[in-house]
Amino acid sequence: MSASGFNHHDHDACVTDALRSAEAVCADADLRLTPVRRRVLEILLESHAALGAYDVLARLDAEGLGSKPPVAYRALGFLVDNGFAHRIEGLNAFIACARPGADHAPAFLICRSCHTVAETIQSAPLGEVAAQNGFVIEQTVIEARGLCPACQVSA
Repeated sequence: MSASGFNHHDHDACVTDALRSAEAVCADADLRLTPVRRRVLEILLESHAALGAYDVLARLDAEGLGSKPPVAYRALGFLVDNGFAHRIEGLNAFIACARPGADHAPAFLICRSCHTVAETIQSAPLGEVAAQNGFVIEQTVIEARGLCPACQVSA
């Protein structure tokens, strides 16, 4: 399975598909994708790099959408809680979900050089081992650091 973020793709289509998916999920679940929430998602979708909450807040402030930290944190919280974004624990940052609306357990490949983050799906063995031991996984965060293909060529 390829990791979204490192491979060449039509990024405009990537953004359009993610926004459409978020709108559809919100409509089906009776959730409000407010202008600020939508703009935060668009900001996260601009690249496959993780952004800190204050980076997002700076963009919102520059666009006149809010200058107080709770504005960014509430929007990011909504996006994470509803599966439109993920928190990258090791970077204390956020990235748009590559598979919004899908029930999945993501794993993240983080380039230590260019800071691109690629989302992939965790392999099944962890879930299998947990099930065999009567353990119910509620949340996992798998983050791997290394070099993306482009940075390997540069190194």
